[in-house]
Amino acid sequence: MNKKISIRDLLVKKVEAIEVEKDKRISKLLREMSNTGFQGKRLGIAVDIIEKMIRDKEVTIFLGYTGSLSTTGQWKIIKWFIERNFIDVLVPTGANISEDIVDAMGFGYWQGSEKIDDRILCKFSINRYYDVFVKESDYMKMTELIADFYMKELKEGYCYSSKEILYLFGKWLEKRGIESIVTAAARNRVPVFCPALIDSPYGDAILIAKSKGFNIVIDEAKDYVEFMRISEKIKESGVIYIGGGVPKDFIQLFAVTSNLLYPDRKVPGKNKGMKVVEKDKIIETHYPHKYAVQITTDTPQFGGLSGCTFEEAISWGKISATGNFVQVYCDATIALPLIAHALEERLENFERKRGVDLL
Repeated sequence: MNKKISIRDLLVKKVEAIEVEKDKRISKLLREMSNTGFQGKRLGIAVDIIEKMIRDKEVTIFLGYTGSLSTTGQWKIIKWFIERNFIDVLVPTGANISEDIVDAMGFGYWQGSEKIDDRILCKFSINRYYDVFVKESDYMKMTELIADFYMKELKEGYCYSSKEILYLFGKWLEKRGIESIVTAAARNRVPVFCPALIDSPYGDAILIAKSKGFNIVIDEAKDYVEFMRISEKIKESGVIYIGGGVPKDFIQLFAVTSNLLYPDRKVPGKNKGMKVVEKDKIIETHYPHKYAVQITTDTPQFGGLSGCTFEEAISWGKISATGNFVQVYCDATIALPLIAHALEERLENFERKRGVDLL
């Protein structure tokens, strides 16, 4: 039965108008925005929650990274999260951890226009991401680089997980002075799982290697098991989603399916945040994420996971009903730089240490 609500329950906190001030710090502005409304309020709350999870010593932080964001100059922000030890596990799309390499190799992307005649771009072998251009020749040089890595460093016949491939690739790139996302991840021992690796230049590079008689095997089952076994090493989890897609679903499942690895449906030695569910003689153990932040332009009414609300995720046991969570309905190219700079100001002298090696 619902609790009786009074007017005092509804009118608790006033909206506070933002004052324009010279030289105002971004972190202060975001705090003020959290006292306003709409998506500005949510953006301010997102910074607060991410700061909390970074400061929480018992929380392992997962970052899901989707969309065509590395092409828009966002990839160094992800690299910054890794280098500051602000995330522990990265789950990106294959595109976002390959397309950053074009920039890292010194080729780069170009500001363009979505209004251009695309037949002209095709004539000059220029590919378009909305209003960003890239030369096809530069893109192919990046793809050939990945194929070269495959043939020089990987073993034929061995079943690799994406985590294994991307760690080896990061170390290989570091030796060549190519500072990409996977380079930073390998150096800082942040595991990178990419459940849709071949849907990207990594898949195209497999075809190039195949054309030269070199066969590569990627074992997605191995990937899933390695990912879920992380649950044995951690106490609680927090998640940050830039976009949605496969990375979001992969990380969300971590809360409710890691228990399936074990006969008694419980992760050994893990009790923090545990919720046992028993229905129709089926026992499951959930370990809901304690913190959750998503930046997305997807909406929930179409039923897709990308737009799925965290409230809906509570029904699955993926998000803690008593946790801290917020979704910001905003273009990530607007929200992500603001969040990162606010965190840099607030956590300037804070050093986060990882409790366990997850790689």
